[in-house]
Amino acid sequence: MKKFAVVLGASGEIGEQIARQLATSGWSLYLHWNSNPLDQLEAQLKSGFPDQEFISVQADFADSGAAEKFANNIYDASCIVVASGHSLYKMLIDTTETDLEKLWQVHVKNPVNVIRLLSPFFHRHQKSYVVFVSSIWGEIGASMETAYSAVKGAQFAFVKAYAKEMAPTGTRVNAISPGFIVTKMNASWTKEELQALEEDIPLGFGKPQDIADAVDFLVNGKADYMTGQTLRVNGGWNM
Repeated sequence: MKKFAVVLGASGEIGEQIARQLATSGWSLYLHWNSNPLDQLEAQLKSGFPDQEFISVQADFADSGAAEKFANNIYDASCIVVASGHSLYKMLIDTTETDLEKLWQVHVKNPVNVIRLLSPFFHRHQKSYVVFVSSIWGEIGASMETAYSAVKGAQFAFVKAYAKEMAPTGTRVNAISPGFIVTKMNASWTKEELQALEEDIPLGFGKPQDIADAVDFLVNGKADYMTGQTLRVNGGWNM
């Protein structure tokens, strides 16, 4: 029987690498995207893994009804990976109410709502998994990213609470806390800024594959005695 995972944010560099890794591990996938269609990724996965299913589903998580729209297109799932989101680099005094609402919708409200709506599927399966790809800033906070740090911290709180709630049903709920992962989101940094930052990280910068490997570890039976935990993948930046 095919096993289905939902990857929220599959159009991002980290989300795409997670999708590719999970496909390699035998998962059929629902691939969420917002503004960047996944036709090419979907076609590549279908070609590379013809015995599995790959279905892309569009939803803008900045909209209040996006979770319901998305969930209506899902027909089974024993794994949900939340890798969606966007950053916000502003002082709090310059952050607008619209900024705050969008961050809350994208990082917390709609992902949690998707999990709520899809959780009845978990009862079909002996084991099921929820993984939030959060951020180091949700643990230690970041100046100029106060609002972003707050919603990432909320993800960690949800993971702990939901893990306790769902353990009796066999659902493992964990988080990954990435450090500095090299993606297009970092394109605005200067060479000098990047060099100074990298000197503060014992193992240097990470790659999307590092996060994909951590997700793969959490949802493929090798971490089944872990729940409610945060797996730090940050090269020693936060110990």
